[in-house]
Amino acid sequence: MSQQNYYKANLRDLSFLLFEQFHLQELLGKAPYVDWDKDQVETVLEEAYGWSQKYLGTLNSSGDAEGCKLVDGKVTTPAGFKEAWKALFDAGWRTLAVDEKHGGQAGPFTLAMMVEEMLCGANTSFNMYAALTQGAAEVIGAFGTEDQQTRYIGKMFDGTWAGTMCLTEPHAGSDVGSSASTAVKRPDGTYNIKGTKIYISGGDQDLTANIIHLVLARTPDAPAGTKGLSLFIVPKRKLDGTSNDVACAGLEHKMGIKGSATAQLVFGEDDNCVGELVGTTEQRGMSQMFHLMNYARIGVGIQSLGIASSAYLNALEYAKERKQGSSIKQWKDATAPRVPIIEHPDVRRMLLDMKAKVEGLRALCMKLTMHLDRAHALVGATDADAKTQTEYHNGQVDLLVPLVKAYGSDQAFQICATAIQVFGGAGFLRDWPVEQYCRDSKIFSIYEGTNHIQAMDLVGRKLMQRGGANVAAFGKDVGTFVAANKTHATLAPEVATLAQAMEAMTGIGGTFMQWFGGGKIEMVPTVANRFLEMMSETVIGWLLLDAAVIADAAAAKLPDGHADKAFYAGKVFAAQFYARNVLPGVQAKAQLIGKNDRSALDMPEGAFAPA
Repeated sequence: MSQQNYYKANLRDLSFLLFEQFHLQELLGKAPYVDWDKDQVETVLEEAYGWSQKYLGTLNSSGDAEGCKLVDGKVTTPAGFKEAWKALFDAGWRTLAVDEKHGGQAGPFTLAMMVEEMLCGANTSFNMYAALTQGAAEVIGAFGTEDQQTRYIGKMFDGTWAGTMCLTEPHAGSDVGSSASTAVKRPDGTYNIKGTKIYISGGDQDLTANIIHLVLARTPDAPAGTKGLSLFIVPKRKLDGTSNDVACAGLEHKMGIKGSATAQLVFGEDDNCVGELVGTTEQRGMSQMFHLMNYARIGVGIQSLGIASSAYLNALEYAKERKQGSSIKQWKDATAPRVPIIEHPDVRRMLLDMKAKVEGLRALCMKLTMHLDRAHALVGATDADAKTQTEYHNGQVDLLVPLVKAYGSDQAFQICATAIQVFGGAGFLRDWPVEQYCRDSKIFSIYEGTNHIQAMDLVGRKLMQRGGANVAAFGKDVGTFVAANKTHATLAPEVATLAQAMEAMTGIGGTFMQWFGGGKIEMVPTVANRFLEMMSETVIGWLLLDAAVIADAAAAKLPDGHADKAFYAGKVFAAQFYARNVLPGVQAKAQLIGKNDRSALDMPEGAFAPA
């Protein structure tokens, strides 16, 4: 398999979002980002793009073809991964937003996530090892003792050791509360760990000298369910270098992300696996793990964006170069010249559909990360306004996480499928990258909590957090935009459509309240996914229209022929396309929910198919 790089990114769009739409520059040069400025941010993005193409893009298809192997209990990763691992940490891409006390660069989270888009888009399988390591290190940093932080974090952030999260068990699946793994306290305060975990990304590999597993297990006499779980640090090898009785029993044979070792791990097969409690208090495992899960879910949205963006940009390049058929305007003329397929109306429709959705997803991700950065910039402030603003920003993060993860991952798979359609038969072949993008992206809607779990989290928890204040603040933000732009010379009709979508979405909240309070709670799961789609599309429609208003004003100030004229026009067309073709679906989905359809609930099990 050749080591050709297919990865593509849109740096101009990143710059637009960062500095024209979301104004990251307002935070730079001040605490906590006092050492950062706009030029540094742009330099990082440019260098990260080139690095991702050189070191990761060239290994994506070859890593997919080779996969990971388990021989005599040892896992090997694809050729080139070891060298790329060292280069990754030497370049410092994993520590952009890490605190300086842990050897990090203390940069904006938004910048780190945009670099993450490139790393994921160039080679999702490879980047999973590093992303999970960082997540595990951050959990130890947030909840571990000072001694634990000293012993583990430095070597995880510098790439000497890797990390994982171990939740899922064979009998339990997503039902984490059914975990049967046990932890029995030893006289020295450590614990004997015993159990089996499956679907562990990066569960074993040959990239690092050790792997620090974070394992959910239940201590004796702990209550049933998630409340009884504790979180333990369980190294593959003890810190003296000897075995810690952690064995890789197998690797999953997967549809995609084949360069990522998804392992079945057995802890304590010989009753000699030792772990230590994260922190000092038992039965706090789920709250600690949710700290990691929240960032992991954001990470899945970024993964989704990275692959979807590259799929779109590859399809765009192919459409410009591939000649097939004559122009529709000359369809009766058999002698008419063949034209690039980007001239065909349906191909243009697919390309604009992908462009609008990719740029909308990127705006959604950046909206979330900018809330994180703005909340971080308020740390230490004690005045009442700072407290209110911190609650607002953190509340919007909570509200947007399930949208970023679930809607982003569902759309990534569909965008990759559309990219294959643009390529035609060529897209179905391994000669081009889009078939791998499609295979790799399917897992995104499944791991880190399936998308239905995200939808139920949104409907069952997030909508009513802080007594509904987070949703109310979101509605106020959209309402302010609509009021300011309802007579916009170019976009007024589309802004009106956004207002209608917002009204339709808000109305469903009342339906949910009736179901929760009226003994019809079983109806909620049947439409939760649909509601998450409605809310995601409303948010993305708003953000695309906001970008279009900015772009329309910026373009008016440019002379004819300026290079940015076309870029800004693209922003306006993408927003109009989305508002005209996607936002009306929000109202249609609200009407469907309003029908109170019980077909799936009332249908007898035997009616699905004869026995």
